Amino acid sequence: MADASKNPYLGLSGADIFDQALREEGVEVMFGYPGGAVLPIFDRLYDSPIRFILTRHEQGAAHMADGYARATGRCGVVLATSGPGACNLVTGLATACMDSIPVVAFTGQVRSFLIGNDAFQEADVTGVTRPITKHNVLVKDVRDLARTMHEAFHIARTGRPGPVVVDIAVDATMAKLEEDVSQEMDLPGYKPCLTGNPRQIRLAAEAINAAERPVLYVGGGVILSNAVTELRALIAKTRIPVTTTLLGLGAVDEDDELSLRMLGMHGSAAANYAVQDSDCLIAVGARFEDRVTCNVATFAPKARVIHIDIDPTSIGKNVEVDIPVVGDARDILAKLLEHAQPKDRSPWLAKIADWKKRFPFVYEATGRIRPQEVIERIGRMTDHNAIIATGVGQHQMWTAQFYRFRRPRQIITSGGLGTMGFGLPAAIGAKVACPDQTVIDIDGDGSFSMTMVELITAVQNDIAVKVVVLNNGYLGMVRQWQEMFYRRRYSSVTHPCPGFAGVAQAFGAVGMTITDRAELDDALAALLKAEGPAVLDVQVEPEENVYPMVPVGKSLHEMNLGRVV
Repeated sequence: MADASKNPYLGLSGADIFDQALREEGVEVMFGYPGGAVLPIFDRLYDSPIRFILTRHEQGAAHMADGYARATGRCGVVLATSGPGACNLVTGLATACMDSIPVVAFTGQVRSFLIGNDAFQEADVTGVTRPITKHNVLVKDVRDLARTMHEAFHIARTGRPGPVVVDIAVDATMAKLEEDVSQEMDLPGYKPCLTGNPRQIRLAAEAINAAERPVLYVGGGVILSNAVTELRALIAKTRIPVTTTLLGLGAVDEDDELSLRMLGMHGSAAANYAVQDSDCLIAVGARFEDRVTCNVATFAPKARVIHIDIDPTSIGKNVEVDIPVVGDARDILAKLLEHAQPKDRSPWLAKIADWKKRFPFVYEATGRIRPQEVIERIGRMTDHNAIIATGVGQHQMWTAQFYRFRRPRQIITSGGLGTMGFGLPAAIGAKVACPDQTVIDIDGDGSFSMTMVELITAVQNDIAVKVVVLNNGYLGMVRQWQEMFYRRRYSSVTHPCPGFAGVAQAFGAVGMTITDRAELDDALAALLKAEGPAVLDVQVEPEENVYPMVPVGKSLHEMNLGRVV
């Protein structure tokens, strides 16, 4: 047997290797749920410095790891047992995959000699998760464990980030490593392109310098690559107006005069009109998905399109691109900054200013409490500086429209998959990651109902997340579509809920309910001052709609601006 000094894992059990490799990767916290196939790992974690947060469901654990990753930029880690435990991670993994979030999921598997025999709690985890992960792998031999774990973290956080699953047979965690095998990563086919092609960058700069009506279209990739400083420097130098996707919110301070706010189906009128009239659209870390482009055949019809993205498969996938630049956004923006020149585009900026003045986000502040005013008041009371998580639905869009984000990693929300139930567990993960920051889950009654059991996790671990439920008694976005496109035939969207305040109190959290606008400020102040987890159930106008809205099949400029404009 070789000298252990040459191999730090020699003589250790697989469970010991698991713990040591995690600590070498800087893992401080994991989320998950135990079970038979991971008992050797949990026995080792009993003495580990790594904090383990026991959730109420594996889906919640996956969303917590995701929220942790979005708030920090580090890999979120989740651990579940075999069979149903691993399968319950699927929604969380798909959510992370669609939004390019670095999550490493470890799942237990039955003993290696039983794999394929339909053993108790066996599932083909690598087969199930292959379409919804960046990479996955089954470990059946302790000799492969440490190397595979380090490869998983490397793959998850480099290139275009994404979730990685490592499925581990239980006997691999029980066996000892008695052979001095190499622990070096072996990924010959994995070589993400990080540096942009200089010629393509110069071509992009030339197109930008020549443009009279350019628009920057910024996605979550700018935040993932930590390129916000470079982006803002480019904006300041060139004075190019900028719009963001939902996941790009915070890349630019939304109070900046050059901010057009979010674009797309429920984006600002100014952003949508500007994109449609632009002569040069510079997409950075965005993928032209359908909620942004709407009718792709008429999207940005006058523009030369520059697409900067680390994933070459995203370029040209949805929209024809004139100047592709493959590489890391931070590297490319820094080099683009050197070549881009200031230019007087006063007529263009004046036109945009007019659109912004004429078509702001608005609502009627009459009758019952409006969800938009709740979000505006949360923004004012937190100085627009809190970390905001959301579920999915109308409340998500209102949050994007009315909170006004100032900095990156401030919004924690499911973009591509549109996962209801994401808000609360993701907020818990973000609060674990950023304990000194205010973290608020702005949720809908439908989304909150799906995972509200994780409030118990917050209470038992003293995670002081705050929840504001915009309770309209409907599955609001579905109801809005049924109103607009299905003749108000409200099929299975009425959503009677339990008293959320009472549920919160039963779980050990603070719970409050309000129905009157006059109570709103005091209730929000009490929520924010609560020492532990707290829930505020706000009874809002039941049939309020999200505007603007681009109907399916219409172009960005064909918005329904709503009755109040």
